[in-house]
Amino acid sequence: MESLVSTQWLAERLGDPDLVVLDASSHLPDAKRDARSEFAAGHIPGARFLDLATLIDPASAVPAAVPTGAQFAERMAALGVNDGDRLVIYDDSAVKTAARAWFIARMHGVREVAILDGGLGKWRAEGRPLESGEPAAEPGHFTASAGPGTVRFKSDMLVNLASRREQVVDARGRARFSGEEADFRPNIASGHIPGSCNLPFGLLYAHDGTFCSPKDLRRAFEHAGIDLAKPVVTTCGGGVTAAVLLFALHLLGKDDAALYDGSWSEWGTDPATPKATGAAA
Repeated sequence: MESLVSTQWLAERLGDPDLVVLDASSHLPDAKRDARSEFAAGHIPGARFLDLATLIDPASAVPAAVPTGAQFAERMAALGVNDGDRLVIYDDSAVKTAARAWFIARMHGVREVAILDGGLGKWRAEGRPLESGEPAAEPGHFTASAGPGTVRFKSDMLVNLASRREQVVDARGRARFSGEEADFRPNIASGHIPGSCNLPFGLLYAHDGTFCSPKDLRRAFEHAGIDLAKPVVTTCGGGVTAAVLLFALHLLGKDDAALYDGSWSEWGTDPATPKATGAAA
């Protein structure tokens, strides 16, 4: 299974016994949307609600940290996912949350996991069927294991300020990156990590919500000042849209990239971390 699948591909395989479809929709607070109630109102037939917003490690000091292997395995089993199942993940979120779910799944050993290109929006626009309610699932047997996907911590990012071993690319919009626009959350500074580049995640999508072609993805990274031959760390506001950049890099065959999970929600609240404003260096 490819890492990016079309709505037609999924429609032809709905009901396959080893295929599990997960709705990973989650929304920023200012969107004033309830992902679970929207799922209950209408979702791809047979899909299960991942509840990505709660798929975190509450014991971590990192805000909304990626879950541990045990926490991920517990969620998968509760959703009826079994070892060896193929996962197709979609969302209906402005911040493209399926990419974070994809990152977490790979990190914890899911070998076949894909994002639905265009998400629920494209599925709905094509007039494909939806169902309502919250489907019950028999508990599965899922075992987490180490997989591809690397997380960076604030301490790593501070070391990198001096070494510049890894390029840092920020997925936020240009106004928030530059500091012209204040963060929508209280008590968070404006600006970005010094030395980072800026590639707003929305530039990686076509008008219909599908990913751009590999040629255009490559051009977008290069235009942002990223050398695709060198290691990359992605960041954003809270570790969500940074995963969109990681997925795009994966589509380009580049997997030596890491996620700064705490992102600006951690960096921007620490008065000791250096901060820069203005355009990328």
